[in-house]
Amino acid sequence: MAASVRPESLITPFRKIRIMHLAYRLHSLPRRLTYFFSLAMLIGLIGCSADDTTTPANSETGSKSTNEAPATTVEKVQLQLNWFPEAEHGGFYTADINGHYKAAGIEVTILPGGPNAAMIQKVANGDVEFAVASADQVLTGRAAEAPVVAIFAPLQFSPRCIMVHEKSGIKSLEELKGVTLAMSAGAAFAQYMKKKLPLTDVQVVPYPGNVTQFLLDDNYAQQGYVFSEPFVAQKEGGDPVALMVSGLGFNPYTSILITNEKTIKEKPELVKNMVAAVTKGWQEYLDTPEATNKKINELNPEMGMDILEYGVEALKPLCVTEEVDLSKMGAMTAKRWTDLASQLVEAEVIEAGSVKPEEAFTVEFLSN
Repeated sequence: MAASVRPESLITPFRKIRIMHLAYRLHSLPRRLTYFFSLAMLIGLIGCSADDTTTPANSETGSKSTNEAPATTVEKVQLQLNWFPEAEHGGFYTADINGHYKAAGIEVTILPGGPNAAMIQKVANGDVEFAVASADQVLTGRAAEAPVVAIFAPLQFSPRCIMVHEKSGIKSLEELKGVTLAMSAGAAFAQYMKKKLPLTDVQVVPYPGNVTQFLLDDNYAQQGYVFSEPFVAQKEGGDPVALMVSGLGFNPYTSILITNEKTIKEKPELVKNMVAAVTKGWQEYLDTPEATNKKINELNPEMGMDILEYGVEALKPLCVTEEVDLSKMGAMTAKRWTDLASQLVEAEVIEAGSVKPEEAFTVEFLSN
């Protein structure tokens, strides 16, 4: 990163002392000679001062300066993912790979998630500055007095699905019956399904996090994301059919970027720069995902390149819609949040009046 050359008038106190000392020693020379000699020495010292401004990075690597002005300070932050790295995190990784965080003056450490990622708690407690979550988690968190706020929503449609076998003949969620259903029973979507569907003779068991049992049992159904588990099951010889939970009307924003109310209040510029960086990252990931998919594969080898290639194609219609095109990435509406809050109350996930949906999100940092 090229450093700015200090003005010639800014001579350090140490150099001023050296100049004064030289002038004193020249006192005995003829006045005209002293004048020209002192002037020459002064110019030489100023030149040395300017040369000293070369940064270690430039002197070691020989990197060239760019036309883009570098950030004057670097803010170090952590971004906690909700799951192990996969396509749903593509835009966040692309922002790092393509240098958008760095250009915004942010050094981002991306932390992989998993079953116990605790994104809401970590953001609420200030353990991390940012995290990836879903809108229902934000509302349930706020109902428990967690001061978390959604600031960017890359997915307009939820990828949540229930995967059944084609040979089962089940073609809709309303037809789910006589199966073992693996899903996170405490999750908001599961509570909503239990409230809205008959689920006749359906035995709900814990979600195992893989498709092994699905491949072994034709009467087994499970939760998944449409861009992940169905592809893996089909690749392994299964006959999956993905039934979208959004078809029931339960369609929370997913893979959203969240932060703390305190961060928004005290560091609005950081939040604005973070949102701008991930916006570019998501726009570029959906257009040219190859480098990012390679990185995700390195971090999570279970996500093969073929799965990731399929995943980004499945993501595109979830991210880009008639209402929200690529230039409006991250958009959210008050109606969507209000409707979701009502559904969570209906499913008895939160109590009526426990949250104000309009306080759970903000679009003030979006550039569109």
